[in-house]
Amino acid sequence: MNLFIHWNIDPEIVKIFGISVRYYGIFFVGGILLAILMMEKMAKSQGFTQKEWDKLTLYGLLGIVLGARLGHCLFYGPGYFLAHPVEIFLPMQRLADGEYHFTGFQGLASHGGALGLILAIALFTYQTKRKVLVTLDLVAVVTPIAAFFIRMANLMNSEIIGKPTDVPWAFVFEKVDMLPRHPSQLYEGIAYLSIFVLNILLYRKYKDKIGSGFYFGLTIALIFIARFFIEFLKERQVAFEESMTMDMGQWLSIPFVLIGAYLVWRSLKLKK
Repeated sequence: MNLFIHWNIDPEIVKIFGISVRYYGIFFVGGILLAILMMEKMAKSQGFTQKEWDKLTLYGLLGIVLGARLGHCLFYGPGYFLAHPVEIFLPMQRLADGEYHFTGFQGLASHGGALGLILAIALFTYQTKRKVLVTLDLVAVVTPIAAFFIRMANLMNSEIIGKPTDVPWAFVFEKVDMLPRHPSQLYEGIAYLSIFVLNILLYRKYKDKIGSGFYFGLTIALIFIARFFIEFLKERQVAFEESMTMDMGQWLSIPFVLIGAYLVWRSLKLKK
C-alpha cells in the first residue's frame, strides 16, 4: 500500500456565458494583486507619488503578461504561433471545425514575464527619472509571492508535472496518467515562498544598509537557481527539448543567475 496523493482537481470552477472561470486565472491574478498591495506601502515610503505608483503598476502588469505570453510563444512554440499569430494575443484557438473558440491563454513563460517586467520598469524609470535599480529592488522583494501563487495555479491545472518517482509524497496526476510523479509545482512554490520570506526579513532589517540592486539581484539569482535544479525533476515541456543536454528553462535561467549574482556583489561592494 502506498501513500501517493491522487490529484484529479477540475481546473474549471464554473462556466459563465460560455466563458470558463479557472483556478489558474484566479491564482495568477490574485498572486499579482497581493504583491502589488504589499509593494504599494513600500513605494510610498520611498517617496513615490500616486501618479508614479499608478504608472508603475500599469507598466508592470503589462510587462508581466505580455512578456510571459510572448516568452512562451517564442521560446517554446515559435513555429506554431508564427503561423497562428492571432493566438499569441487573444485567448482563442482555432479548432478542427475551423472556428476560433475561447480557450484562455494556454502558456505563459516565467522567463518572458521577468524580461517583460524589467523592460517595463526601465521604461517607467526613463519617464519618471527614478533610479532603475531602486525601483527593481521594490518590485523584487514581493515578486516571489506572486511566483508562488502562479505555481499553485499550475498545480491546479495538473501541468508542469515532475518525472515518475516512488517518493512517499509523490502525486498521481490522474488527468495525465496513473504514474506517481514528483510534484514539481510544489517544489518550486515552496522555494519561491521561502525566497519571499527571506526578502521581507532582509528588507525590514537592512533596507537602508544595503546598496541598490541587492534585492533584485538576490531575488532573480535565487529564483532561477531553484528553477535550474528543479528542472532536473520535471518532464520536458516540449518535444524539441528531448535532444537537449539541458532543457530550455535551464538554459534561460543561467543568464538570470549570473546577472543576479553580479548585482548582489556590486551592491555589497558599493555600500562597503
